[in-house]
Amino acid sequence: MANDKDKNEKETTIIVNGREKTVTGKEISFNQLVQLAFETPPTGQNICFTITYRKAQGNKPEGTLEEGGDVKVKKGTIFNVTATDKS
Repeated sequence: MANDKDKNEKETTIIVNGREKTVTGKEISFNQLVQLAFETPPTGQNICFTITYRKAQGNKPEGTLEEGGDVKVKKGTIFNVTATDKS
């Protein structure tokens, strides 16, 4: 039997690093964006990710997403996810 909550989760098309991705729910987290951006995210103690966004839902339509944060999405929200080596 299908979960009713799943039926109510609206699918939204967003852009991550120039590629269309379909997500469910009204928000997306920092970690979810890293997973969408990289099939195999780079790892290591000096790797950090920077996520910028624009055309988001709500009172902060653009900015930089901090690790542990999330963003309210709408159709066409654009994310740029980059991995950098702090060394």
